[in-house]
Amino acid sequence: MLRKTVNGINAGILISIGGTVFLACENRYAGAFFFSVALLCICYKGYSLFTGKVGYLPEKHGKEELSVLFLGLLGNTIASALCGILTAYAIPGIRDAAAVICNAKLGQQLPQSLIRGIFCGVLMYLAVSIFRDHKTPLAILFCIPVFILSGFEHSIADMYYFAAAGIFSLRTLAFIVTVILGNSIGAILLCALTLFKEGKRNE
Repeated sequence: MLRKTVNGINAGILISIGGTVFLACENRYAGAFFFSVALLCICYKGYSLFTGKVGYLPEKHGKEELSVLFLGLLGNTIASALCGILTAYAIPGIRDAAAVICNAKLGQQLPQSLIRGIFCGVLMYLAVSIFRDHKTPLAILFCIPVFILSGFEHSIADMYYFAAAGIFSLRTLAFIVTVILGNSIGAILLCALTLFKEGKRNE
């Protein structure tokens, strides 16, 4: 149990570093590209990122897989929240940059956030599955900037942004839960459709 949670904490720390470099870059295109370092390191080290694992539920959904998934999410949450608070203290400009982004996010309607989360989930599943199946980082290097520049929502990164901005409220919680649901739907849906296509092809 502890090992699974720590794996999630490690992933949350890396996502927080990716979020920090995005907030620190004046050029949003450079920031979106350098955010990719987070998922690259997570995949190479085998850490547990919820958005990278939830898509595999149609393939494996036993007790062990669910334990890894939800303890990983717990670790992701702890790390992203703590790292957000620490980086905002250490680098005051991060708090202001995060506040601008988070206020815009809270201006979304929840169905909009859900849809943005779904599309991010699709891209996260693609990035991780292509890395796993073909041992290439190329999908990560393209999918991460695409979801950021498109305005799609990543639940763990958003946890970091809200913690860095110091914005904690029921509206924030509703937003995060909605994005987690969206990320899950997008990743699971694409995996299920892929399995269906492969099953048809085998027939």
